[in-house]
Amino acid sequence: MKLNIKDTFNKELPADKETENSRRQVNNACFSYVTPKSPSNPELVHYASFLANDLGIANDVQTKEFLDVFSGNSVYPETNPFAMCYGGHQFGNWAGQLGDGRAINLFEIEANNKHWALQLKGAGETPYSRTADGLAVLRSSVREHLCSEAMHSLGVPTTRSLALILSGDEVLRDILYNGNPKLEKGAIVTRVAPSFIRFGNFQIFASRRDNKTLKELTDYTIAHYFPNIKSEGKEKYLDFYQEVVNKSLEMVVEWQRVGFVHGVMNTDNMSILGLTIDYGPYGWLENFDPDWTPNTTDRQNKRYRFRNQPDIILWNLVQLGNALYPLIEDIPAMETILTAYNKTYDTKYHKMMAAKLGLSSTYTTENHDELINLLTQSNIDMTIFFRNLSSVTKLDTPKEAFTKIKYAFYNIEELPNEIITKWEVWLKSYLEMINAEEQTDSERKASMNRNNPKYVLRNYMAQLAIESAEKGDYSLINELYLLLQKPYEEQSEHEKWFAKRPDWALEKVGCSMLSCNS
Repeated sequence: MKLNIKDTFNKELPADKETENSRRQVNNACFSYVTPKSPSNPELVHYASFLANDLGIANDVQTKEFLDVFSGNSVYPETNPFAMCYGGHQFGNWAGQLGDGRAINLFEIEANNKHWALQLKGAGETPYSRTADGLAVLRSSVREHLCSEAMHSLGVPTTRSLALILSGDEVLRDILYNGNPKLEKGAIVTRVAPSFIRFGNFQIFASRRDNKTLKELTDYTIAHYFPNIKSEGKEKYLDFYQEVVNKSLEMVVEWQRVGFVHGVMNTDNMSILGLTIDYGPYGWLENFDPDWTPNTTDRQNKRYRFRNQPDIILWNLVQLGNALYPLIEDIPAMETILTAYNKTYDTKYHKMMAAKLGLSSTYTTENHDELINLLTQSNIDMTIFFRNLSSVTKLDTPKEAFTKIKYAFYNIEELPNEIITKWEVWLKSYLEMINAEEQTDSERKASMNRNNPKYVLRNYMAQLAIESAEKGDYSLINELYLLLQKPYEEQSEHEKWFAKRPDWALEKVGCSMLSCNS
């Protein structure tokens, strides 16, 4: 396996002077050198074939060297693995130093004219592990591996996952933090992204008034990941802040488009590149509930619920702004950027919703608001509703149109007549709008189906794959991986996955109840 190593982070930024792998506060350094823990009996469970091809290593995945390097069993020649130092706000509260507690960055490479950083999640403790063991279990690793690649195929900015490997070791976990720990199969995921730098990387230095390292990190980030920024001095850092705001906003619009709920939007889980990162207690809206959060830790306050995600992105951006302030020192200019966020978000959001509805000139926010109210009241599946709405034609009556979306309802027999009447009123208005559009029915259907996926990684699907994998059967992982590579296509052979959440998943751990351990 020949890799074109192009390390920059651990060559251009200050390293931790201590080399002992012990839990501690790390000062004046962006990272600490760490060697992954050797697993006892690594086994390749699954790899992302399309990503492996992009990285130029598709022919190497079945080799012992691939297994050794990406399980942490050996260090690739002339590389120096490390863990990043960062802080963060967790559920709105400053948590101080956090860092890569169970992630170890292996190296950076160039492949097919792109720059990639590769890291292992679950490969052992680091100076930032606090009281944890730095390991991961198969259950959570299957979820991250599948979801990273599914989100990429949906067109959502995301980190990627190259490989899922069993360690051969057992790991003790309390899945719901309720005093019932049990041993589970250990696993390692190979994460891939242009960079894993987070908001928290900047926050930790600002919190310690280490402006020297803060400036070094920011200059490095701009030089390598925002080369379009040509300004100098404080203007450069202001332009950088604007870029991060733009990328973060675009990411959350895409989350809302596909119904994705991150579940733990702490500032240490916010990529500086606007990528979805840290797949823990995530989920997709099934019955349309804007106040749903998949995270049991957040069940009471619902800070990270679906409808609140755009506001939390803004809150997190304010915290990043506070961290960058020593480099900018221009509050009015920073406030101008933040003030524009809501207006820009509203514009992009409504443009996105119009595309989901197959509308352009006739789209109105009033019609949209009525739709959201109806979806919320109706116990209806978001993914299936928008996908099937594309089958409505200009010649349909409201009753005929309702028949075409009927499958999306959970327990339709329990739906009050007044709600059905409201749907027919809304559909009458929708039919008037599509009749006023220039698009033909087939053109609108094709456009809507490009914006509304048919297949998403529902939690019950991931749970089925996990349960099979825990028995040594990895075929369902591969079936879902291939299915989710083409989420907008019909794939008639996989029609069984175009289905509402089954009743058994409503209260099942791993489907309806998830934690940061998930």
